[in-house]
Amino acid sequence: MPAILIAGFNRGEVTPFLAARADLDFYGRSCASMRNFIPLAQGPATRRPGTQHIAGAKNNTATILIPFEFSTVQAYVIEAGNGYFRFYRNGGIIEASPGVPYEIASPYSAADLPRLRWAQSADVLFLAHPGHAPRRLQRTGHTSWSLVLAGWLDGVDGPTFGPFLPGRTDLTVTPSATTGSITLTASAALFSANDVGRTIRLQYATVWGVAQITGFTSSTLVSAGVMSGFPVANPSDEFALGAWSIDRGWPSAVTFYQGRLWYGGSPAQPQTIWGSNTGDYRAFIGGSLADDAVQFTLDDDTMNAIRWMKGARLMLIGTAGGEFALGSGGNDAAVTPTNVQVRRQTSTCSAEVQAEVVGSAVLFVQRGGRRVHELTFALDIDGYLAPDISVTGEHLLRGGVICQAWQQEPWRTLWCVTTDGALVGATLMREQDVVAWHPQPLGGVEVKVLSAAVIPSATVGEELWLLVERRIGGSLVRYVERMAPDFRAADTGVGLVNARFSDSHLTYSGAPANVISGLTHLAGQTVQVLADGATHPDLVVSNAGQVTLNRAASVVHVGLRCDARLETLDLGPNLPGDAGYTRQRRVHEVGVLLHESLGCQLGWRDTLTGTDVLETMQFRRPNDRMDQPPPLFSGGRAVPLPQRWEKECRIVVASDQPLPLTVLGLVPRVTVEG
Repeated sequence: MPAILIAGFNRGEVTPFLAARADLDFYGRSCASMRNFIPLAQGPATRRPGTQHIAGAKNNTATILIPFEFSTVQAYVIEAGNGYFRFYRNGGIIEASPGVPYEIASPYSAADLPRLRWAQSADVLFLAHPGHAPRRLQRTGHTSWSLVLAGWLDGVDGPTFGPFLPGRTDLTVTPSATTGSITLTASAALFSANDVGRTIRLQYATVWGVAQITGFTSSTLVSAGVMSGFPVANPSDEFALGAWSIDRGWPSAVTFYQGRLWYGGSPAQPQTIWGSNTGDYRAFIGGSLADDAVQFTLDDDTMNAIRWMKGARLMLIGTAGGEFALGSGGNDAAVTPTNVQVRRQTSTCSAEVQAEVVGSAVLFVQRGGRRVHELTFALDIDGYLAPDISVTGEHLLRGGVICQAWQQEPWRTLWCVTTDGALVGATLMREQDVVAWHPQPLGGVEVKVLSAAVIPSATVGEELWLLVERRIGGSLVRYVERMAPDFRAADTGVGLVNARFSDSHLTYSGAPANVISGLTHLAGQTVQVLADGATHPDLVVSNAGQVTLNRAASVVHVGLRCDARLETLDLGPNLPGDAGYTRQRRVHEVGVLLHESLGCQLGWRDTLTGTDVLETMQFRRPNDRMDQPPPLFSGGRAVPLPQRWEKECRIVVASDQPLPLTVLGLVPRVTVEG
């Protein structure tokens, strides 16, 4: 009657391809299924908190979420939709007036949003998109935001000051004046209507001037505004047009590195990167001085269209053909126009998904979207490696990752959103050999997660925000939701009253009440209720958005049911000799170790019928008051199980109530036939 110790679950849910790999040291810490549990680095599996309903997305149209972090007390989530931006903070939407969300116009259509990229410096967010001129989003107050073109001159917003294409000398360009609003006349056909907004640089010996084209008259005549004055109003036989325009497109990636703003990968120059002048994000004026702008093209034997860029130890660049590192030639000197070097590091090939910096590494999605790699520096080769960290959870990403967000606290989790609307997490602590994937299906009908963003919180570490599509009352709706804080009864001091384990929930807190209103976003839905820490029979939300409780309560959480389930791998390979492979066996008892838990079901997986056989654990003691919920349970308990003889033994831990559940370990006792 062998006893098997399962001392943790911090390898998460693993692919079925590993079901026979008992030779791997992490086999005993892996699960066949882990739904709505989060594996902790220390070993336990804890139930995922529910999501809080914040607001409905505007018009239920295509939308993405963008994080904006000025400080831990001034962090925002931006709802970027079809031609607009809306803003959220402190668990609510910012309003221009009561009931009217504050928003600003944007040039980005719904079709543009998947390719929108961003990088932040203080209270300015720089935005890049191949179909739009670079812009910056600036905050001066909660209801004071501006979205303008990324460059500026003397306090006036305008186009970025450069960069420029190689100079030309095949014709002349003559300005009508040296400053102000002028016209530019070319000696031969040069301009097109799509040059409006483009910059042009005229050279006079060693002096140059720059203007922005503001109007088109003909192929030889345009109007312009002078950005940097011309020394004379004479013909120039040396000029350069801006590298970005409507015809040539704009950069598709943006980041910061060593005091420069970097752009990369325009449609006309998909392999080129541009670094601004040091300390001047508006200027991309080349030269040989150390603080002049930097321009470099990834010349290689493959097509290396730039997908993402991130500043780390070096500036790392992900392309469709591989991953590169930009530096100053193998030393710690700052990058300058004369020492810049870009070297290929790996040939993994990157997808068009924004990468995430995690410590000294960068997590990026492989081309095709089905694998996540970790680009990390290796001293032994003096270069970067890109191991596949999704190899054990590859089955969870087959839909293709379209969005990822890193949440440092409380669980060190990379959140991935896939094309089929799945939310998949990966608990990562490489120094503890923890790479644990876990799917998180949200409660509700026809639910899809469309976007995710993480921002800091002054009280709970970091917050995960989600854009969620649900079917409510026969219609598809899109809601902005926020995952509730990690439940720690010892930290909060309020026990079960603070337990929020239902999705798209709202919380009532006030004088004891029987009728809970304000639930119109869940009209017609069957919901779970936790009233003053005690479970309540399920209710149906009325069309008016109300539920009526059987008893009055002061703190009530109402939301959609989201069951949690953990299933171990087959216990057979852990049995001595050939007992786990040739003879039938059954589990007759399981010891379970819990921490601050209630609402636990324990049982086994019937492999013949494909169903769970579960026993509900009882936590109420004879001396507990019947008008209060039982206290949270921490400790061990042996539970007898009536499993029949089978060739496989899999233990299942589950919960269908909105209550906390943290499983520290399991000790199944197995009887082997004969």
